[in-house]
This record gives sequence, structure tokens and C-alpha cells, in this order.
Amino acid sequence: MIENARAMGANAVVMMRFDSSEMGQTMTEVVAYGTAAIIERS
Repeated sequence: MIENARAMGANAVVMMRFDSSEMGQTMTEVVAYGTAAIIERS
């Protein structure tokens, strides 16, 4: 997620969330997502 945000020109990730669900008895899907942002001092 951090690498993707940097590739987009961002220097921060905000509103980060995780989601997970079980797929059958042997697999678990884990998803992490957030919003890339540029943070500047004013």
C-alpha cells in the first residue's frame, strides 16, 4: 500500500482499513486499503 501511494506521488496513506473473509475451510482473504494523500505543512 505504501509503495503504491509513493508511486502515485503521495506521501501519506489515510483512512486505512482491513477486511477479511473466509473462503471455504482452508483459505482466508485479507484486503488492506486506504486513500493516498499529499500532506503539506501550512
